[in-house]
Amino acid sequence: MSKKENKEKKALDEEQQEMQPDENLNQEEQEATEETQEEVHEETDEEKIARLEAELDKEKKEYVFLLAEFDNFRKRTLREKQDLIKNGAEKAMLELLPVIDDMERALQAIDEGSDLDSLKEGVTLIHSKFMKYLESQQVKPMNSTGEDFDSEVFEAVTMFPAPDESQRGKVIDTVLKGYMINDKVLRHAKVVVGQ
Repeated sequence: MSKKENKEKKALDEEQQEMQPDENLNQEEQEATEETQEEVHEETDEEKIARLEAELDKEKKEYVFLLAEFDNFRKRTLREKQDLIKNGAEKAMLELLPVIDDMERALQAIDEGSDLDSLKEGVTLIHSKFMKYLESQQVKPMNSTGEDFDSEVFEAVTMFPAPDESQRGKVIDTVLKGYMINDKVLRHAKVVVGQ
């Protein structure tokens, strides 16, 4: 090897040595940078946890608020329903008062011993007034005599031998009139059925 080659080799070795510490420095810088990034990453996770906890608290508060609001709504509705049941008959009773007044006048007329025909006429008027009131409340009397017996609508009090074959299974007589309200049985008619 010539001197020139030796010098070149030596220069190359020096360059490599110089580069190695730089690489070591670069490696240290990279590690420091990674540590800083991890710290930044850890801070981001902590911030994320804090943000999620704040959102969770907010959702919990909204849930508790809605739960309380629903409970108040339920209580208010229950109270209104109880008031409606308690005072629901108020209007019906108010409209019945004139009929009661008329009945009291009729009883007074009986005590005074007034004319029997006028008393009969007064009671008939009271009856018609009361029936009009029932109609206004959608209460209607059932037609039962001569109808086919239906256990959903009629209550058989007794069975009676039918005078002819056409009256078998039919209502022969009505012992107690039945009433319907809005197409629903309010009171079953008590009837005698032909057998």
